[in-house]
Amino acid sequence: MATNKELLGKGIKYLTGALPLMFIGPSLIYNAFMNQHTNWHYLVLGVGIAACISSMVLIFLGLKIIMKGLFND
Repeated sequence: MATNKELLGKGIKYLTGALPLMFIGPSLIYNAFMNQHTNWHYLVLGVGIAACISSMVLIFLGLKIIMKGLFND
């Protein structure tokens, strides 16, 4: 059972793209809740939530591609 190294590399690229978003998203959400007195609160909160959701999507896609590369779907 040979692994598809191209798909494996592509999946790892997705996971490395998700890694910074996993830290940036919660930091932005925390920052938005600490600065509720400003007008930018909702914008920063929306960007933080979008970063968290995109991180989860990238992790899901990366793991899906890695599994496809490992088990030759």
